[in-house]
Amino acid sequence: MWFAQLAGTDPWDAVLDLEPAPQWTLEGGQLENAVTVVADFIDLKSPYMAGHSRRCAKLCNDAAVVLGFTDDATTTLRRAALVHDLGITAIPNSIWDKPGPLTRAEFDRVEPHPMLTEQMLRRSPALAELNPAAAAHHERADGSGYHRRASAGAIDLSAGILAAADVYAGITADRADRPALSGQSAAAELRRMAADGQLDRRATGAVLAAAGHEEHAAAKDRRPKHPGRLSGREVEVLCLAAKGLITREIAQRLFISPKTADRTSRTRTRR
Repeated sequence: MWFAQLAGTDPWDAVLDLEPAPQWTLEGGQLENAVTVVADFIDLKSPYMAGHSRRCAKLCNDAAVVLGFTDDATTTLRRAALVHDLGITAIPNSIWDKPGPLTRAEFDRVEPHPMLTEQMLRRSPALAELNPAAAAHHERADGSGYHRRASAGAIDLSAGILAAADVYAGITADRADRPALSGQSAAAELRRMAADGQLDRRATGAVLAAAGHEEHAAAKDRRPKHPGRLSGREVEVLCLAAKGLITREIAQRLFISPKTADRTSRTRTRR
């Protein structure tokens, strides 16, 4: 009889039904404090995760300020960062604290944790609005992330900021399988990921600015001005070559050595 009753009971609803009246709704600073407590609870999952959620929230908050987000949008992103890893609480520590690389089967168990975050947050109307960023923190602009395999068009800027912040905070902390990277090495890795199309360039620039690696101007969209990431000088050389000028004439026109003109033309036309 007890098992039959439990089978038809939703634990979430059952607990809420037991809440004494009048029910208390958290808002403003009280809600902020509550999600911060949740963040600290999440990070107790593993000694390697201590402070991760708060670090992500700080980076996201400061990146949002760099990009001129409204106060409400900044608050929503900060709170999403605090609870983005709720889903890791359902993954065993034998995986999170493993000192070596994960097997394919182990990673298969890791991949659903953003989906679990989404399922937990959508239970509460006050927290469901955090999901667009929180549940997308492992998505990548080139579609290589998880759990939805969403690409740039389906990922908003807030989610892109949280994704970049999560990477930066993660690789600058010790993990069971590797030591922490220095801030400079981590910044170089984020720039590489942005150049490869994995992370949103604008979001990455803002996170790096928030982490102290870039000036404010670097947080703007840093898409290359010319196709193929050509420099201005390389474009000038190729334009003159396309007009039929030989290497010596190009060098004279641009006041560069013939060797430089020849090398630039040959290297870029092979790409």
